[in-house]
Amino acid sequence: MNDRVLRIELRRSVAPWAGVVSLCVALAFLYLVSGPWWKGSALWTSQWTSLALWTRFLLAVLWPLALALGALQGLRDHRSRMTELLTSTSRPARHRAATTAGATAITLTAAFTLVVLLGAVQVIGNTEYTHLGWLPISLVAVLALVAGALLGMGIGRNLPSPLTPPALAVTAFVFVNLLRMSTETAVPTAISGPTGVTLLSPAVDETLDVFLTLSAPVHLGQTVWLLGMAVTGFALLAAATPRARLLALAPVLAGAVIALLVLPADPRRVYVVDEAAAAQVCDGPVCVAAVHQERLSDFADPGKKALRHLRDVLGGEAPTTVRESTAQRGIFDAPERSRTAVLFDFDDSVIADAEGEQLTRALLGQGMAPVCFARSAGESGTVGELAAQGVVAGWVLGELRPFEGAMHPQSAQLATAGPVFKELKALPWSEQVARVKAAHTAAVSCSGDPLSILDGGTAR
Repeated sequence: MNDRVLRIELRRSVAPWAGVVSLCVALAFLYLVSGPWWKGSALWTSQWTSLALWTRFLLAVLWPLALALGALQGLRDHRSRMTELLTSTSRPARHRAATTAGATAITLTAAFTLVVLLGAVQVIGNTEYTHLGWLPISLVAVLALVAGALLGMGIGRNLPSPLTPPALAVTAFVFVNLLRMSTETAVPTAISGPTGVTLLSPAVDETLDVFLTLSAPVHLGQTVWLLGMAVTGFALLAAATPRARLLALAPVLAGAVIALLVLPADPRRVYVVDEAAAAQVCDGPVCVAAVHQERLSDFADPGKKALRHLRDVLGGEAPTTVRESTAQRGIFDAPERSRTAVLFDFDDSVIADAEGEQLTRALLGQGMAPVCFARSAGESGTVGELAAQGVVAGWVLGELRPFEGAMHPQSAQLATAGPVFKELKALPWSEQVARVKAAHTAAVSCSGDPLSILDGGTAR
């Protein structure tokens, strides 16, 4: 590829605009739309894998855009009415195609790299957990953009109509999002997720769990498919005869067949647990996952205080550790249960936003009356469960206070918990202890409503 010609392409062709438009669209989605990439513990600037997966999620829009911009570039010879002149020159068509394709590939790669670097600068300041396992996710994304642009160029050159770019954009957008909608569940977990043909989509599902990553077979299968697409696009761009155009389709078809053989058929092999990220890092009996190890110093003292209070109240039945839950579950699956540990996760806003005594109160409430029912990300259980935690934590600490950061208003918490707390404190001491222990047993085993038991009811 001639450097001088490449510089001319970068200055005067559609290639620079492809990069600029892609960069602007990506940043607009990330910064102007209040999407899930700004919420929970898996926001796009919190962890390396989350960064890679959320920027890959953007391909649902960026990949159709790359196809359309590539097709617009492929129309250039037809628009300038130079097709016959260029075919009559001695310069091989593949040389011209390489220059055009190279310019667009450079700008699209630069645009996506800038988005990733922007997120990386913020991730560095938000986590101490570093690894390189996220790189294949982003590298496949770059390959997808380049392959899409090349395929668009090839189609645009062979179907030189002003309708080709918008038609390609709409078709690709429908293709990508239909594949995403056909997954078994909207939220990937370690036991369910996209399989088979759905993995031909370069975009990925929403990222809601910092402990999950894409498996190696997914990277390999998608790479084969995208390389076949890129080769077909380049061959179509350089093809001069009907036979050459027909042969150009072989790589993408072969890539799709090989990819389907390589891509996992078992949903449990698509999104897999990153064992290193989920490993527990501990300060005595208080543990967090390695991916959140920078939070351990904030949790150590409040966690140990909560365990001491639990031991004073529950004796031998008290949990002995505080640890972050890393069990995989869907949005509305019931949380992990344990009789020996106070389990928490950073998607619970009551825990994630708490500090000092407030954190001790939250962990104490979770240890005394753990949430039993299924909940969505960011919630802390029903208002009744939260009120029960407030009552038992207030009973231990001597003062009823609402939990800050909960989705349920503090006024609603106090309105529900206040009468129960007042009645509980009015009872003889032995009866108070009996009700608190019964509420704990019911909550741990999900055999009754802790708030009702504290109010004088009985477990089922």
